[in-house]
Amino acid sequence: MNHLNLGILDPGAMGISVACSAINSGNFIYWVSKGRSPETRARATEHHLRDAATLANLCATCDIILSVCPPHAAEEVARQVLANSFRGLYCDANAIAPQRAIRLREMLNDAGIDFVDGGIIGGPAWKPGETFLHLSGPRAQEIADCFSAGPLETNILGDEIGKASALKMCYAAYTKGTTALLAAILGAAEALDVRQDVYQEKTPPLPMGAGDGG
Repeated sequence: MNHLNLGILDPGAMGISVACSAINSGNFIYWVSKGRSPETRARATEHHLRDAATLANLCATCDIILSVCPPHAAEEVARQVLANSFRGLYCDANAIAPQRAIRLREMLNDAGIDFVDGGIIGGPAWKPGETFLHLSGPRAQEIADCFSAGPLETNILGDEIGKASALKMCYAAYTKGTTALLAAILGAAEALDVRQDVYQEKTPPLPMGAGDGG
């Protein structure tokens, strides 16, 4: 197996599990300790990440950089990587809109950096079959190969940048939106004093659109 040098930005609760899956698959994982908290330092040491110390060193050392950071910081992290002359393969695995993923691709491609769009569905990846990294882009397979031993699962959606981010966005809207709608319905039932009656109702709901006419 060929060992790749991968950089992780940053090893938080999710990022550290992604890093460990890459280590399981025979890769070397680097991170940047400069400016990080003692808790993050301890976590990186515990899981055998290699300290590049600075972003400049990480960009010079790594073949691939994985961005797993708070969504609002995705573009700033990419700009910092650009400013440090990285020329490898960059994967953004943050929960961003597909339009933002396309903008990141354009910004990085203009500097000669290939881009893979990623979206993580599930919690931190410590158990097989529970967390999926969905990927899209012409070089998506290269990112998937970094996690071949798991427990992080990968799924390639095709060559189109934005598809992985779109799946993450729509899945989050579906799951969180359904929860919010159910909470609103139960709140209304409670206010109208029919909550227990709703729980006890056994009649199956009508198909969508049925019963709407006069």
